[in-house]
Amino acid sequence: MLEKIESAVKDFNAEINNVNSTETLEDIRVKFLGRKGLFAQLFEEFKALPKEEKPKYGQLLNKEKNNASAKFDEVKDEIESKSVSYDSYVDLTLPGVKRKIGNKHILIQTLDEIKVFFKGLGFAIYDGPELESDYNNFEALNFPEDHPARDMQDTFFVNDNFLLRTHTSPTQIRLMKTTKPPIRAIMPGKVYRNEAISAKSYCLFHQVEGLYIDTDVSFAELKSTLVSFAQYLFGADVKYRFRPSFFPFTEPSAEVDIWWEPKGKPGRWLEILGCGMVDPNVLDNVGIDSEKYVGYAFGMGVERMALRKYNIPDIRLFFDNDNRFLEQF
Repeated sequence: MLEKIESAVKDFNAEINNVNSTETLEDIRVKFLGRKGLFAQLFEEFKALPKEEKPKYGQLLNKEKNNASAKFDEVKDEIESKSVSYDSYVDLTLPGVKRKIGNKHILIQTLDEIKVFFKGLGFAIYDGPELESDYNNFEALNFPEDHPARDMQDTFFVNDNFLLRTHTSPTQIRLMKTTKPPIRAIMPGKVYRNEAISAKSYCLFHQVEGLYIDTDVSFAELKSTLVSFAQYLFGADVKYRFRPSFFPFTEPSAEVDIWWEPKGKPGRWLEILGCGMVDPNVLDNVGIDSEKYVGYAFGMGVERMALRKYNIPDIRLFFDNDNRFLEQF
């Protein structure tokens, strides 16, 4: 039995090492590894061996057959790789594949424009966590626990003490706690409010807060800054107005509107941001001397800026990931 196995291995190696075509390769497979091939015949003869010889020759026969199968597959792969010509899989008459180059999302483009303007005025950029404490998000900003102004912002609470921030103003608190005035910074980021989703509102949006704290800051400076910003973003001929308003963390407070004339529709005033002088209580809450320092703050929604600038009718378009919309920008 040993001589037959060795002879089969010798013959197989001699033929497989000299093969040069897939047709010859198939003949070798049938001759040695097929259902009626030489190795199959040896297994039939193996069955007739005495019981005490079967372990010895069974292991050897299995080993040599597996080696032959592996060698066959190796040679087959090598021959097939050489037999595939360049012309068989490349059609030079086909048009080239156009590669699409990605671009920044329209919201990020708008946010970048906002950053460029305020960085040019010397504002630094700070970021803060989206999961905030109730203290930073409300109490330190002059929202006592039972203050009715809390109802202005429907909130996603994680537990009694933490929530998804409803505005980026908590970053102002963090910054004022760790930085001595003068402070001049903007704080962009995502914010969350538990609102019904519609063409004008969404449960997630982007906001930019601005803060300037120093010994000599006036509402006139705030107004000048925001007017320049509106002209920068919407054009030098933009019509604007400041209206008295209320925010717990600023006093006095105002909202800024611009005049908007959508195509085919009557013009109207549209709010673009809120602003005001930082309430002395907020400065005291973060350990800044309100007798010495004064400041202003403002906050704007990036989605609202993009809606107004590009005449986009529905805020949900920003989040649908529809390429027909995104590719326009």
